[in-house]
Amino acid sequence: MPKTKGRSAQRARTRQAILDGARKLLSDGKPVTVAAAAAETGISKATSYRYFSDADLLVAEAVLDIAVKPYDAVVSGAPDLRGKLKAICLYFLDLALENEPEFRQFLAASMRAWSAESRVAARGGRRVAMFHRALSEHDTGLSDDQKETLVCALSASTGMEALIALIDVAGASPAQARDVVGFMVDAMLDRTL
Repeated sequence: MPKTKGRSAQRARTRQAILDGARKLLSDGKPVTVAAAAAETGISKATSYRYFSDADLLVAEAVLDIAVKPYDAVVSGAPDLRGKLKAICLYFLDLALENEPEFRQFLAASMRAWSAESRVAARGGRRVAMFHRALSEHDTGLSDDQKETLVCALSASTGMEALIALIDVAGASPAQARDVVGFMVDAMLDRTL
């Protein structure tokens, strides 16, 4: 398991470096290509295309990456693990609500970049990292498999995906969507913890 975690951490650092390169190009007013963003931080062209196959998706994610608060700010004031996990879920739903047009464009670019042959994760998984960190800070008594199942369930209950399911499909208002996300988190944690 440690090897897998080490590889995941390395992949996250490589991905972040490519995003940093894209932001540097954007701030310098230069055209953004996947290869150019990677070159900014010394990553090979071949490696960069394993992370981002589409420059539009790279630009969309680089812009979104700036808007996400750090973990400590998201969970600030949460009294316990339940509070932290709920704060993370509500934060990512609120972020999607506040930046809905940008998130819809990012999701559309992500969907265009997806292909059955190349199932490379085209998304950053910021919420996933935050859920893992919150769980690592508390003794839950859960196995690694149980923690992974909980992280997956929580991830599915928030962000742009939850916004689409709750508002577009179910017809909920933003306030109702927040209530439902809170309800889902409580239900999952009541079952799991």
